[in-house]
Amino acid sequence: MTITFWMLVAFATITCLFMAWSLGANSNSPPFAPAIGANVISTMRAAFLVGILAAAGALTQGGAISETVGADLINGVQITPLAATTGLLVAASFMAFGVYSGYPVPAAFATTGAMVGVGLSLGGDPAFDTYRRIGTFWLLVPPVSGGVAYLTATLLRRDDVPDTVGVPLLAGVVSGILANVRLGVIPHPTRAQGSIAEWVSRAAGRLVDLPAAGGVDPVVVLVTLAFAAGGFRVIRRRTQRSVEDGIRTFLLVLGSVVAFSSGGSQVGLATGPLENLYGTELGLPAIALLGVGASGILAGAWMGAPRLLQATSREYAELGLRRSIAALVPGFVIAQAAITLGIPISFNNIIISGVIGGGLAAGSAGVSRRKIVVTVGFWLITLATSIAIGFGLYRAFSTALGMS
Repeated sequence: MTITFWMLVAFATITCLFMAWSLGANSNSPPFAPAIGANVISTMRAAFLVGILAAAGALTQGGAISETVGADLINGVQITPLAATTGLLVAASFMAFGVYSGYPVPAAFATTGAMVGVGLSLGGDPAFDTYRRIGTFWLLVPPVSGGVAYLTATLLRRDDVPDTVGVPLLAGVVSGILANVRLGVIPHPTRAQGSIAEWVSRAAGRLVDLPAAGGVDPVVVLVTLAFAAGGFRVIRRRTQRSVEDGIRTFLLVLGSVVAFSSGGSQVGLATGPLENLYGTELGLPAIALLGVGASGILAGAWMGAPRLLQATSREYAELGLRRSIAALVPGFVIAQAAITLGIPISFNNIIISGVIGGGLAAGSAGVSRRKIVVTVGFWLITLATSIAIGFGLYRAFSTALGMS
């Protein structure tokens, strides 16, 4: 391995860290903003927890999306160190532009576009099946997130559903999903990540042979129901003692699981381009690369999140506790679905759609139509221009370095 190779490794790793830092400072912050706006937790304590939770999510859940970004966006070629460095540089530049300009740059669009661009420039073929899968998911995010938020906000606003029932029901749903969240620390016989419910099922299967009914594992169902019942019971007790305290408690717990999910869904945008470099070229285990991304997210959250948390908490304070919950519930559900399917997503896209859906339930979207059009338009521009810049910049670098 030449000096040039190791210089590319060093530069790519630094760029990966910067990208992860940007994600930690921006994309992972919104989940705790409602709790700060409701005076449930201080800004500095929230930033500390965001860093810890998002980094933990990155380490335990980030592998699936990282693999998609690094290996599944282009067919027929391996992403070289120079291509990985170029793709990360393009994506990180878009993130830096968004931070300094205030424009809503989606990290998922920038990274995906950049890696497609450099892959095509390498001579690879478009992975149309992957594009269709990702594009379909992206198109479904706004209506699904907005729809779930609308239903959640409607439930919380119904006079015939008291808060001592509605809020615990949502806590039960979230807890049931947690039982099926896939984690890298839980072994699975056929894939890299397993869930608590699956682990209990395999342990029970060694003791008692329980046949599946219609392809559904009864033990998984029982564990899911047990988690749901536990979550319902804990929050119901809190709301029965004090409705506001119960809602604030659920808001804090919900923010925690969303922050964890955001780390798992976002770290792959920083580490994905380096999958081939770290795994094949350097022969390092996947956890080493995820550790780099988690470190960047942790540093970004601790160093950059407080300012953004203070700003966004004021917006969530205007939304109120119930609309904040309505905006975060779909964030958790969709982020976990994306992790399960290995699809890179824009977390801000989910949150914005959730805010709009919750606002519609209150009779007003809470976001201007012009702002929605500008945001969506900028997302599309980001995707198209990142592909073009990634393609052209790799050609320029490879020609300059004599690698063409």
